Amino acid sequence: MANNDYMTIDEKTVEEIQKKLPEESKLYELADLFKVFGDSTRIKILYVLFENEMCVYDIASLLNMTQSAISHQLRILKQNRLVKYRKEGKTVLYSLADEHVFTILRQGIEHVEE
Repeated sequence: MANNDYMTIDEKTVEEIQKKLPEESKLYELADLFKVFGDSTRIKILYVLFENEMCVYDIASLLNMTQSAISHQLRILKQNRLVKYRKEGKTVLYSLADEHVFTILRQGIEHVEE
């Protein structure tokens, strides 16, 4: 059993780290972002878009899912600024929103493959 008389707090280190911590609201946003990554269907969609820009029909076909299910998940990914879209005629093409999303996916894949 630990004796609290021998425990000390490095106040300088604690203060330095507290100054570096993001605001509470930013930490909640980050937690919400990671929740989005907690769904395997969304991860599959992101991985597909990691490889190439695609339309809903092609994503649905590739993942053997309905267009409705893919559209629903894409809506969540768009709301969280993880995917973007552009129109080419009547076709809507989806891609990863920016380099940050590429990095998150790439590092996540590297981590699980270690």
